[in-house]
Formats: sequence, structure tokens, C-alpha cells
Amino acid sequence: MPGKLALQLYSLRAELERDYRGIMEKVAAAGYDAVEAAGYPGTTREEAIAIYRELGLPVCSAHSSIPVGDDEQRAVEEVQALGTTHIVSGRGPDDFADADAIKKTCELFNQGAANAAKHGLTFGIHNHWWEYEPLDGKPVYQHMLAHLDPAVLFQVDTYWVQTGGCDPAQVIRELGDRVHLLHIKDGPCVKGEPMTAVGEGVMDFDAVMGAVGDACEWYIVELDSCATDMVEAVEKSATYLKDHYDV
Repeated sequence: MPGKLALQLYSLRAELERDYRGIMEKVAAAGYDAVEAAGYPGTTREEAIAIYRELGLPVCSAHSSIPVGDDEQRAVEEVQALGTTHIVSGRGPDDFADADAIKKTCELFNQGAANAAKHGLTFGIHNHWWEYEPLDGKPVYQHMLAHLDPAVLFQVDTYWVQTGGCDPAQVIRELGDRVHLLHIKDGPCVKGEPMTAVGEGVMDFDAVMGAVGDACEWYIVELDSCATDMVEAVEKSATYLKDHYDV
């Protein structure tokens, strides 16, 4: 199975705010091969980059604004400074509320991908549950596919896909080589309830991992919230994935 294991640092936003270096040392010790950036709580971008480099943790991708309009140069400069080529972003539920909203949102994504490509970068969509809920007889993401340029890639958040009512493995197979990044999280798949360490919830990771194609570069753990200690959950997630899968 291709790819390596990364951590979306949003998972540890509260802990990083208190002790950025100390928490990053724990991330490296847990066995993560890289990190996905999403802000720098308690530090600066420059200081964070220095810590990543010191600990041997490359940045696999970065959550940022869609690179359009005034945000184009800012998003491009951000990922270039981090040393990655992958810009990831998304939109809120109102932006997928009906057919017209979906078309408009997809046009924005298409422009983001075109602008990223001018700089040798890629643009991918990170989803929540609302892109996988039904609308007019089929899931929202299938409406999106009718409007999206093939250059728009996907960071499939497998947990939110299942929470929205779709089968993550089926979605991964359907999107094929457009899935270049995968978000891995676990829990009850119920909106509003806390997540768990990977391997302790209801997600079927044998099915998910079995559906992934060669284009997927990184498996990225992200826990939005957790009823247990977050550092421990992040550590247990890495152990589970490395013990059970070739990451």
C-alpha cells in the first residue's frame, strides 16, 4: 500500500498553544513521518518550520485559503515556505445547499486548481459531512463531479464521508487517482460526538485501506475532538496504523 503517515496538527491545537516544541517532539516520537499544517498556535510560521526541520518532519500539505483573488499569493507563499506542493481547502454547508450553490462553489475550486497549477502546485478539496449527504436523490459530491475540473484533487476525510451517509471505500474507489491525500479519524460517526483514537471507533479501516489507489501519497490522522487525552489518542492512532497497515 503506498503512502506514509502524517498528522494534521489541528488535532493538537490546544496542546501546541501551551508547548509547541514539546508537543512536536511527542509527534515525532510517536512515529509520524510528516505533518499537515493548519496554523501555528502559540508560535510563528518561521519558528514552527525550524522545529519541523529539526525533528525531521516534512510538511506533506497545508490547509489554507482557496488560491483565488487576494488569497492566491498568500496561499501560494504559505505552501512554498512550508516546502510542500499541496494546497487543501474547503467550503461550508451553505456553499453546497442547492444545485446553483454547488455549481458556483465548484467554479471556485476549478479556479483555485488552475491558479495553483501556475505555480507548480496542486489544489485539493477537504470534505466534511455535508458534501456526502443526499440532495435531489444523490449525494452532494456526485453533483460536484459534474462541474469539477479533473485537476481538482480530493483529500477524502473518511470519517466525515461515513458520517454524511456514504461508504468511504466506495467513494475512494469512485474518485480513483484524484484521491492524493486521505484523512483518517475514528469514533462513533455521529455529528457532535467526540472522536476516538484510530482503531477504537466504528470505522472499517480494512475496507478503507483496501480501496486506496497508487495516487494516494499520505495517510493523515486528524482528530477534531476527543473525550480522552488528545496527545495519547494521537500516539495510539499512529501505533494502530503502523501495526495494522503498511504506512
